Amino acid sequence: MAGTFELFVDADACFRFRLRAPDGAVLAVSKAFADKPAAVAGITAVREYAGMGLISDLCPASSTATPAAPRPKAAATPVPGVDRRVHDNDLRIRARALRRPAHAAGAIGVA
Repeated sequence: MAGTFELFVDADACFRFRLRAPDGAVLAVSKAFADKPAAVAGITAVREYAGMGLISDLCPASSTATPAAPRPKAAATPVPGVDRRVHDNDLRIRARALRRPAHAAGAIGVA
């Protein structure tokens, strides 16, 4: 079974895509794209270039390298009374507003 590309809008209202394995694990997340066609072109490029991509081994020459101990995660300091979570639909609404031309009939303040 093949992986799946998921196209989504991030918290900064930019388009991104992620590659998910059949088991649901996220394998890769793209850079931010300004618009949807650019993100789709990025997916096309990944499909084209990564299919039989070569491996560049940039590891040190010693073959007895042991993995480093996991670093402790920094404790998040929540701000009282502030909820930083954003609903997915809110992100879509903000992204649509950014793409809408300011002079269009649907723009705020334009009749």
